[in-house]
Amino acid sequence: MKIISGEYGGRTLKTTVGPGYRPAMAKVRKALFSMLEARGVHWSECRVLDLFAGSGSCGFEALSRGAAEGWFVESNPAAVKVIRSNAELLKVEAARWQVFHEDVSKFLRVAPARAFDVVFIDPPYGKNFVSPAATALLRNRWLAPEAMIVAEAEAAVSELPEVDSRLELLVNRTYGQTRILIWGQLTEK
Repeated sequence: MKIISGEYGGRTLKTTVGPGYRPAMAKVRKALFSMLEARGVHWSECRVLDLFAGSGSCGFEALSRGAAEGWFVESNPAAVKVIRSNAELLKVEAARWQVFHEDVSKFLRVAPARAFDVVFIDPPYGKNFVSPAATALLRNRWLAPEAMIVAEAEAAVSELPEVDSRLELLVNRTYGQTRILIWGQLTEK
């Protein structure tokens, strides 16, 4: 799997193998990043959070495009090693990334010192992890005012994850077996 664009464009990432792991395909990542940029995401001003990170492909793509900082959260120790290895392969400056070997639900219980602008949620298919993660992001102030939450889900699922009413669904697109969902925060009037 290769980084599509930016500073690390064309460089190959190691991937995680095993049940529940499926790296975001280049076609899907390209479409996803185009959608985010079309909705006003300026990577140089962004902090990104990659939940259920796997190999970290979305977080590293954002860093390649100039994101100021990327955090990766993954519970599988083998995947955590892959993320660290990918950061070393790409020679990402140590100050720009952190990896956390922790369960996402536990990780999100405490508010961060600074909020994030883009959050990627890519849990194993067949699990209901998107809704609880989105709720925790809002409840514990993980999201900057103009933040976007991006989730990958199975295309075959007929019901979308239920999320907090403070989030507005901006994108619901299907690419093969993958459904991309993007939510933005509703602004208070």
